Amino acid sequence: MNKRTIPINKAMIVTILALAWPTMLEQLMQTAVQYIDTAMVGSLGTQATAAVGATTTVNWLIGSSVSALGVGFLSFIAQAYGAKNREAASRAVMQAVLVTVLTGGFFTALTLGLSGVIPVWMQVEESIRSLAGRYFFILYLPMLPRTASIIFGTVLRAAGDTKTPMKIGVLVNLVNVVLNFLLIYPTRPMTLLSLTFTMPGAGMGVIGAAIASAIAFTVGGICITAVLWRHPMVSPRGQKFRPDWGILKPCLKTALPNMLQRFGTSLGYVAFASMINSLGEVATAAHTIANTVESAFYIPGYGMQTAAATLAGNAYGARDRQRMKDLAAMFIPIEIGLMILSGGALFAAAPTLMGIFSKSPEVIALGTTVLRMVALSEPFYGFSIILEGMMLGVGNTREPFVYNIAGMWGVRIVGTFLCVTYFSGGLVDAWGCMIAHNLLLFVLFMICYLRGRWNPLEKAARKEMRT
Repeated sequence: MNKRTIPINKAMIVTILALAWPTMLEQLMQTAVQYIDTAMVGSLGTQATAAVGATTTVNWLIGSSVSALGVGFLSFIAQAYGAKNREAASRAVMQAVLVTVLTGGFFTALTLGLSGVIPVWMQVEESIRSLAGRYFFILYLPMLPRTASIIFGTVLRAAGDTKTPMKIGVLVNLVNVVLNFLLIYPTRPMTLLSLTFTMPGAGMGVIGAAIASAIAFTVGGICITAVLWRHPMVSPRGQKFRPDWGILKPCLKTALPNMLQRFGTSLGYVAFASMINSLGEVATAAHTIANTVESAFYIPGYGMQTAAATLAGNAYGARDRQRMKDLAAMFIPIEIGLMILSGGALFAAAPTLMGIFSKSPEVIALGTTVLRMVALSEPFYGFSIILEGMMLGVGNTREPFVYNIAGMWGVRIVGTFLCVTYFSGGLVDAWGCMIAHNLLLFVLFMICYLRGRWNPLEKAARKEMRT
């Protein structure tokens, strides 16, 4: 038994890492660009940082809603490949193209139409509302290519191709950084290797950062669309560009609970950020920077989640119950180990990282405190991330929806509202409520795991044994 188990586990580890590392690198590059963006804008002052960060949670709300549609296609395509049904997978890809066009058009109209009032809803200080609104408008002009990047990237990952989205992500980030450098700052003298020269610049500040991001998103959307069309495994060529309800119904059945979950949790992030914005510029800047810093330390978790969803979907499509159990046994300890390492690194590096993005002692001190608090909860959150990924891969999105909504609104939002409104609490109290939310998710997903509800094949086998 041992002689057979060890090679299988080694093969699983190789497969897991082969799928996970490109996604991790892609997310690392995205986070690095977020760091650079935040540092560049932060050099313009606290008001500029607050103007950019004030609508960040609205960006999450929109992006997560689009990502949820991708989850439906991920589950369907991964299961189709597990069942060796390439025809169904190709049909699903064309339906993903159709959904991308419709969704991208809808969100373009919605975001541009509401760009002027969103800063008001977010309780942004009046002095920076106009700037925040213009930044948001420009950022969402290329909503269609942004939608294509999200959904088509998910389609490629579902087919086991995580390298292509990574490569395009690297290109997008490079374009963004270069344009940031040229558009944010004015023309100025620079010295490089003892050589002094005049560096041209547009001096557009926050608006320059928005234009740079918009162009980079457009480049990414065009590139990933071209790659998908020529892809040897998942090209939609030859399929009809019209609704195929035999594909759309199961995809939407999986996507709808996940969309409601992401919409509900992202709306919670909006409410959470709105309450924090009401605490003033220092709290808003510290929260914005701390969120940016923290995101880098979730990369191992979310990179592994993508691999977990794809491999669990393949195993479920093949109706391989033992492989499902083996995958969970491999993923969970790897994930927790990675999150312990990342949490420890975040705790140690928090003040240094905050200092990169702000020169304000108040912002640095406050951001360091909340980052060190959340660092201690990362291993618990890592367990939730990986189990949720496996459940998404098999199409089980209802229970993660219930868990996440209960945690967000029942703990984080209610707790923060009470702390800020009735107990004169600040950012530390708000992040304490966020950590309580993460711990609740750990408890709920652990119960789900121990009872076997995460694995539909295990549930079916137990039902057969009882009958």
